[in-house]
Amino acid sequence: MNTNNIKKYAPQARNQFRDAVIQKLTTLGISADKKGNLQIADAELVGETVRYGQFDYPKSTLTRRDRLVKRAREQGFDVLVEHCAYTWFNRLCAIRYMEIHGYLDHGFHMLSHPENPTGFEVLDHVPEVAEALLPEKKAQLVEMKLSGNQDEAIYRELLLAQCHALHRAMPFLFEAVDDEAELLLPDNLTRTDSILRGLVDGIPEEDWQEVEVIGWLYQFYISEKKDAVIGKVVKSEDIPAATQLFTPNWIVQYLVQNSVGRQWLQTYPDSPLKSKMDYYIEPAEQTPEVQAQLAAITPASIEPESIKVLDPACGSGHILIEAYNVLKNIYEERGYRARDIPQLILENNIFGLDIDDRAAQLSGFALLMMARQDDRRIFTRDVRLNIVSLQESLHLDIAKLWQQLNFHQQNQTGSMGDMFAESTALAHTDSAEYQLLMRTLKRFVNAKTLGSLIQVPQEEEAELKAFLDALYRLEQEGDFQQKTAAKAFIPYIQQAWILAQRYDAVVANPPYMGGKGMNGELKEFAKNNFPDSKSDLFAMFMQHAFSLLKENGFNAQVNMQTWMFLSGFENLRISLVKDKNIISLAHFGSRAFETISGEIVQTCAWIMQNNKHNGFLSEFFGLLEGSSQQKKENLLKRENKYTIDATDFFTVIPGSPVAYWISNHYYNIFKVSKKLSDKSIIRAGMATGDNDTHIRLWFEVDHKKSYFNATNRDDVWQQPSKKWVPFNKGGEQRKWYGNQDYLINYDKNSYAILKQSGNRCPSEDFYFKECITWSDVTSGDFGARYYPAGSILSSVGNSVYETNTSIWVLLCNMSSKVAINSMKIINPTLHANPGDVARLPYAEIDSSKAKNIALRAIGISKKDWDSFEVSWNFLCNPLLNHYENNKVSSLKKSFEFYNDYSEKMTDELIEIEADNNKLVNNAFGFENLPSKQLREDITLNRNIHFRYPSNEHYDLKKMKYRSETLSDFISYCIGCQMGRYSLDREGLVYAHEGNKGFAELVAEGAYKTFPADNDGILPLMDDEWFDDDVTSRVKEFVRTVWGEEHLQENLEFIAESLCLYAIKPKKGESALDTIRRYLSTQFWKDHMKMYKKRPIYWLFSSGKEKAFECLVYLHRYNDATLARMRTEYVVPLLARYQANIDRLNEQVDGASGGEATRLKRERDSLSKKFNELRSFDDRLRHYADMRISIDLDDGVKVNYGKFGDLLADVKAITGNAPEMI
Repeated sequence: MNTNNIKKYAPQARNQFRDAVIQKLTTLGISADKKGNLQIADAELVGETVRYGQFDYPKSTLTRRDRLVKRAREQGFDVLVEHCAYTWFNRLCAIRYMEIHGYLDHGFHMLSHPENPTGFEVLDHVPEVAEALLPEKKAQLVEMKLSGNQDEAIYRELLLAQCHALHRAMPFLFEAVDDEAELLLPDNLTRTDSILRGLVDGIPEEDWQEVEVIGWLYQFYISEKKDAVIGKVVKSEDIPAATQLFTPNWIVQYLVQNSVGRQWLQTYPDSPLKSKMDYYIEPAEQTPEVQAQLAAITPASIEPESIKVLDPACGSGHILIEAYNVLKNIYEERGYRARDIPQLILENNIFGLDIDDRAAQLSGFALLMMARQDDRRIFTRDVRLNIVSLQESLHLDIAKLWQQLNFHQQNQTGSMGDMFAESTALAHTDSAEYQLLMRTLKRFVNAKTLGSLIQVPQEEEAELKAFLDALYRLEQEGDFQQKTAAKAFIPYIQQAWILAQRYDAVVANPPYMGGKGMNGELKEFAKNNFPDSKSDLFAMFMQHAFSLLKENGFNAQVNMQTWMFLSGFENLRISLVKDKNIISLAHFGSRAFETISGEIVQTCAWIMQNNKHNGFLSEFFGLLEGSSQQKKENLLKRENKYTIDATDFFTVIPGSPVAYWISNHYYNIFKVSKKLSDKSIIRAGMATGDNDTHIRLWFEVDHKKSYFNATNRDDVWQQPSKKWVPFNKGGEQRKWYGNQDYLINYDKNSYAILKQSGNRCPSEDFYFKECITWSDVTSGDFGARYYPAGSILSSVGNSVYETNTSIWVLLCNMSSKVAINSMKIINPTLHANPGDVARLPYAEIDSSKAKNIALRAIGISKKDWDSFEVSWNFLCNPLLNHYENNKVSSLKKSFEFYNDYSEKMTDELIEIEADNNKLVNNAFGFENLPSKQLREDITLNRNIHFRYPSNEHYDLKKMKYRSETLSDFISYCIGCQMGRYSLDREGLVYAHEGNKGFAELVAEGAYKTFPADNDGILPLMDDEWFDDDVTSRVKEFVRTVWGEEHLQENLEFIAESLCLYAIKPKKGESALDTIRRYLSTQFWKDHMKMYKKRPIYWLFSSGKEKAFECLVYLHRYNDATLARMRTEYVVPLLARYQANIDRLNEQVDGASGGEATRLKRERDSLSKKFNELRSFDDRLRHYADMRISIDLDDGVKVNYGKFGDLLADVKAITGNAPEMI
C-alpha cells in the first residue's frame, strides 16, 4: 500500500467535503457569519415547496431540515459541518472499498466504472441496480434513463438507495430512510469535477486491497485538524484529532499475538497457532518455583467463545482486526464451521470503545469487511457488534424517555427538574432498572472527555446485560414510543456493560496527551482518580487497563517511553514492577511510526500480566536504532534481547527506571555509590511566566545596559544604567563551557513583576553564583558545563552548586562517561531534570587533578565558543588572527592555519576527557572500563565530527565547514561595515541604541583602518547599482586585510568556498559576482539562522522582484533612518531605473530578431522592478513621515513589527503577518 497517495488525498478531501457541506447548508438557509454566529433563514411554504432564504426545496425536506437546525443550535455550526462532512466521507470510502472487493449485492461499481475512467457502472445497468435497491421505483428510473438527460438525478437516487440498503448490516455507518445528512449529499456527483473523482482517481485500486486503508484514510483525514489543536488546551470535541495515531501493523501483531495468542498457548503450548504468529515471543525460561506458580494459574481448557478482547481506544479498528485474525485461527483449530466463525467472533470475543463517532464507524466497518471475507452472508445475519462510540448523557430528557419506555407496562405522567434528581411522579423510580439507568447515565455526563477511563463496577455486569437485552427486545417488539426510548437508552447501557466486563486481554494504542493539553474536566478527573499516572492520558489508560482485566489477563499497549524513565511516573513504575509480571517489552525509541519523524515521539510496546510472581524473568528488546523497518526486522530476529528479573534490577537504580540494558558494572555502581546530591546542592531555576517580556538574546539590547559580572541583586540595582543580566537558559548539547546566549531584565520594576509571576524567583540565594549547569532538553548526550558567576539560573538551565566539595570535582564527575551513561540509564529521554541529575553516582576523586582537568577543558571550550560572533566575549573573526606567529598573506592559508589549530584543540580535549574518564573510572574501581572519547563526542563547534551528523561523509563535512566558515567571515565583514566591529579594536565596538555616540567613536579613530558606513544602511543588490553596496565593501575589506596583491586570489577562495555548500556554483561567473549572488540570495537566511530569528541586520526589501534591498544595523537605527534610506537610495534608484528603461526602449526600436527579444525581456524585467520600487517608495515615505523610534529593551520581535511590509520575513520573526497600508 502506498500511503503517500492517501496522505495527499485525505486532507484535501476533508476540506472539499467541508466546503460541499457548507454549500448545501447555505442552500438550506443554515450558515454562520465570520464570527461564527449561527444564521438561520425562515422556512417559507409556497405550495408543495418550501423556501429557505433564496433556495426552494420540496416540502418533504422540512422535517429533516428542522433536525439540521436543531443540531446546528446544539452543537454549533462548525461541529455540524465537521460531523456531516466526515459522515459522507466515511460512507463513500466504505462503498468504494466494497465495490472494489465485490461486496455490493447487485455486483456493479457504484462510484466508478471498470472500463470508463469518468463513468459510473451503475448508470449502465439501471434496471438491474434498481431491481436490487429500489424495485418500487424501477420503472420510473428506467424511463428517466431512456430520456437520456437525467443521469444526475438517477445516480443520486441509486446512491441514496445503496446507503439505505447497507443500513441493515451497518446501522452505525448508514442510516435508514429520511436521515437528515442526506440533504447534505453534494450536488453534481456525475460531473468530471465531482467530489467523487478525488476518491476514485486519487487512490489507485491496488491501495484498497487491505482493509487497513480505512485506518490510513482516517489518520490523514484528521491530520490538519491534529496540527491545528496539538500543543493547546484541547476541547472535548478535539481530543480525538489531538490524540489519535495509526499503529504500524507489525507493532499491532506483536501486541495481539503476545496477549490474545499467549492466552491460548499457555493452555495449549503445542498449538499450531504458534507457527502462524511471527511476533510471538517464547516465554523466558523460568525457575522451577516460578514455573509451578504459572502452572497453578493456567486453565486446563479454554472455550474460544469465552476469550474476551477489549481495545478501549479502538480508533479505526487496526488492533481489533489483528485480534480477529488470531481468534479466527483459534476457532479453526477447534473445528468450528467456517461460516459460523465470523459472527461468533464479532458477537462474543471482540469489544471496542472510542470517544470519536467516526472512528467507531470505521472500526465497525473494518471488522465487518474482515467477516465478509469469510462469510458471504454476514450482512444478512443481523450481527450485533460490540464496537461503541461513547456517548454523553447530559442532553437526554430522562423523564420523558422513561415514561415512553413504559418498562413495567404502566404509564404515569410527571416531570423532572434536575436531570438526576429522584422524582416520585414517575412510575417505578424505585425499580432496580430505573436505579441502574440513573447510575449509568450519571457516569456518562462527560463521556466525550473521559472516554474509557470511566469506571463501571464489575458487580453491575449481569444487571446491565439483562437490562440491555430487555431494551433490545423493546426496540424490536415495543410500540412506537417504546422503540424510540429503547433506542435512546441502548447506547448508554451497552457502553456501561462493556466497561463492567473483565477481559482476558486489553490491547491498545492509547491517546497521548500531557497535562498541558488537558481541559479542566480531564485534569481534575486525572488528579482525583489517577494520581500516579495523571501526567499523561496514555499512562492513565495504561493503569486503568488492569482494572478491566480478569485476574491473570494481559495488558498489551504501545505508548510513549516516558513512563519508563521520568520521575513523574516513578510511583507508577514501582507499582507495576511490584504487582505485575512484565512478560516482554520492545523499546523502540524514535521513528517506530513511519509517519512521525524526529526524536520527540519515542515509544515502547509491552505486554504485562495482571498478576505477580517473585523471581519472574521478563524479556526486553532494545530496538532503538534505525528506521521502523529496521526495528521490525530486528524484532523478528529477536535481536538485542535482555532477560532479567525486573523487580531486582530496576529497584536498585534510583528512581526505578526501566533500564533493562545496564551492565553489571553500572548495576554495582548504583548499588554502592553515593549520589551527586550527597555532595552538592542542586537547584531548579526561574520560570518567568512570560519570556517575551522578560528575556532577550544578548545582542538584541543596548550593550551598555547589560551587566555580565554582577555579584548579587543589589549590585545590579546600584548600577543605574544596568538592567540586563545573563540568564542561564540551557541550549544545545555542550560540555565544559558555552551556551551563554540570553539576558533577563532584572531591574527593580522587573524584579517586582517576576516575584508575582511564573514560579516567583525560586533559589534566589544562588543567583549570580558560579555553578555547573546542563540543558533540560537535548537530543544528544547529557552535557555538564561551567557557568561563571554573574548569571541567574532558569527552569531549563538548572544548576549544581558546590558545598564542601570542589566545583571542579563535581564538574569532572558530571562530565565523565560514567555520568553520561548513568543519565542514559536514569532517564534516556530528551529531558534531564534536577531529580535525575541528583541521582547520578558520585566518585571521590583527587581535587587537584580534577581542577587541572576542568580548567584545561574549560579553556579550550571557551576559546571555541568565543570564536563565533554570537558570543558576548567574541573578539575577532578567527580568520583574521595569525596562529603560531605565522604571518599569512592569503585567506586560504589563514583558513588552513585556523583549521589545523582547531583540530589540535579537538585532539587536546580528547586527551583531557580521556584523563577525566580514567580518573573517575579508577575511583569507582573499574580500571578496565574504556576511557577514550570518540571524536564525535567532543562538543566543540569547530570539531566537524560533532558539528555535523555522524552519518554524513567526512568530505561533505569538510566542505560544509569551509563554506560556513567563509559565510561567518562575510558576516564579520558586514559587522565591520556597520561599525559593530572594527579592525582597530577587539570585540564589540558599537552595540548601543539609536546611533548615539557613534560619531564620537569615528572621531576617536575607532574605524581608521577600515571606515564604517556613515549611516548604517548597506544596499544589498543583485547588480552594481551603488558604489557602496555590501559586495563592493566586502571586496574593499579583503583588500584592506590582505592587500591588493592577493585580492583576486582571496576573492576566488571566498567564492569557491561559498559554492561548496552555501550556494550552488554557476558556470562562467566571476568571483565577485558569486559573492554578490550569495549576499543577495543566501546571506539573510544564514543571518536569521545565526541570530535565532532575532536579526541585528534588518533586511528592508521592496518585494519579490528585489528592486531594492538593504541591510540596516539595528543598533544604529534612528527615527531619521527611513528618510535617509529614501533620499539617498530609493529615489535615486528610481531615476536610474527609469533612465535604463528609456534607453532600452530606444534600443528595442532599433533592434530585430533575437536581440530585440533579449532587450524586451530586459526592459520588462526592469519595468517590473521599477513598478515594485515605486510602490515601495510610497510605503517608505509613509513610514518615514511617522519618524518611528524603537526601544531596544522591547526586543527584535516587537520592534521588527513596527514597519509593516517594508521588512522581509516579518511573520517568521514576529509571529504575525505584517500590517498593510
